Amino acid sequence: MEENTERVSRNFIEDIIDKDIAEGRTKKVITRFPPEPNGYLHIGHAKSILLNYGLAKQYGGQFNLRFDDTNPTKEKTEFVDSIKADVEWLGADFEDRCFFASNYFDKMYEAAIKLIKKGKAFVCDLSADEIREYRGTLTEPGKNSPYRERSIEENLDLFERMKNGEFPDGSKVLRAKIDMTSPNMNMRDPVIYRIARMTHHNTGDKWCIYPMYDFAHPIEDAEEGITHSICTLEFEDHRPLYDWVTRELEYENPPKQIEFAKLYLTNVVTGKRYIKKLVDTGIVDGWDDPRLVTISALRRRGYTPESIKLFMELSGVTKSNASSDYAMLEYCIRETLKLEKKRVMAVLDPVKLVIENYPEGETEWLDAPHNLENEALGSRKLAFSRELYIEREDFMIDPPKKYFRLFPGNEVRLMNAYFVTCTGYDVDENGKVTEIRCTYDPETKSGSGFEGRKVKGTIHWVSAAHAVPCEVRLYENIVDEEKGVYNEDGELNLNPNSLTVINNAYVEESLKETTEVEQYQFVRNGFFCLDSKDSKPEKPVFNRIVSLKSSYNPLKA
Repeated sequence: MEENTERVSRNFIEDIIDKDIAEGRTKKVITRFPPEPNGYLHIGHAKSILLNYGLAKQYGGQFNLRFDDTNPTKEKTEFVDSIKADVEWLGADFEDRCFFASNYFDKMYEAAIKLIKKGKAFVCDLSADEIREYRGTLTEPGKNSPYRERSIEENLDLFERMKNGEFPDGSKVLRAKIDMTSPNMNMRDPVIYRIARMTHHNTGDKWCIYPMYDFAHPIEDAEEGITHSICTLEFEDHRPLYDWVTRELEYENPPKQIEFAKLYLTNVVTGKRYIKKLVDTGIVDGWDDPRLVTISALRRRGYTPESIKLFMELSGVTKSNASSDYAMLEYCIRETLKLEKKRVMAVLDPVKLVIENYPEGETEWLDAPHNLENEALGSRKLAFSRELYIEREDFMIDPPKKYFRLFPGNEVRLMNAYFVTCTGYDVDENGKVTEIRCTYDPETKSGSGFEGRKVKGTIHWVSAAHAVPCEVRLYENIVDEEKGVYNEDGELNLNPNSLTVINNAYVEESLKETTEVEQYQFVRNGFFCLDSKDSKPEKPVFNRIVSLKSSYNPLKA
């Protein structure tokens, strides 16, 4: 018998790491996720988190969480805390390896001094507009700053005085001295330090000069011993500057920057500016509003880390930008929940059903499995009584053909209970059904072995006396998918039906006083999760994670 030599599919980053290990350039793989704490993370960030953590784990290496907090104007401790919670929830273990760019400010200052002494950096007095003008264009080279040839001594003196707060904000910058004729605009003497009097969330008022991201980032990576600096494609043109910084600062075994394609999701809002506007105007109730695709919003809605991981696996790791359908994300949560979660009964649009021949005041406790496809989930007891609630859509006075649910004279099965036959109904002055009457057949109890007549319809229900009143929230995309995310003015095309609140729903008594933030399948209604923010024991609130029907076919994707 021939040995199975089928090769496991690898992505291009794994191929690079394999080669680095084989050629002795890498002994221990160390990766990092480096967010700026200026907002909440979204689904796109999850790809970077899981990719970096997954590679470190796969190769028996190390994963760091590092906050690139070099811009104090936008950064808050609130965002730091939310990012930590998101990374931990996704299962990316960073233990005691949480760092801040601001922890390296002293080293970055020393690195700038080193570049000045090497003649590789200079203090420039040009304004921001003048620097842009001198930089040139994509087709025309830039021209040197008139301050480019300042002496090393003068640059050292000016830079120290910048640090000491002797000059106003924006009056001077420190620039790398590289090549103003380079075809790569990032290499045309980029600014690496600026004066900015801002209180920093981590260092307070210690500094009035701050490093620019393109200077700080390679230093942070090198100081932490990062072997593979994995980032998204927009940083590809920044890689020559990244390599220049680590080379001129003479780091041994400098990190290798590798770029991959961002995760784009169709018809969703990920831009922090737009999300902030939705929050500030009260259109959503915070960064964790379940209509958003921030990681905290997905968690609150009921998505699981496993579903996000599956989504990332299906999306793949490539060098080419592409968009994934939101329906694929919904497919992933269905796949991870359908065999693992309890199925319970909930009635979202209730109408009373009275079983006229069932004894008044009697309650029967029926045994019902939680999930027929997963016996390990066990069973629960259901209260069955004379008065029940059923879904309004499960009864029609004058039904169309092939309608197999309840209507006058028709017999259906009550799930996990008995056959019932409709004998009558009442309506209000507007013709709306207010009560349905029926009889039941005690010989037809589920699990009794009854083998008589068959019925085509089965409907779910809850006992009126035992049902738990609850609020149910049904979500749709916050943007109008037919119109697209943005209109001609660059504003969001909002979906007015993105949230439907049902205040008079009922769930079965097994969920009474539940405080466990757990996912459930509400029979025939979809997958739901207890809302972690607004739910109370006396009035639980359930968010619909996703409906049961899927528009995504993995075989055609």
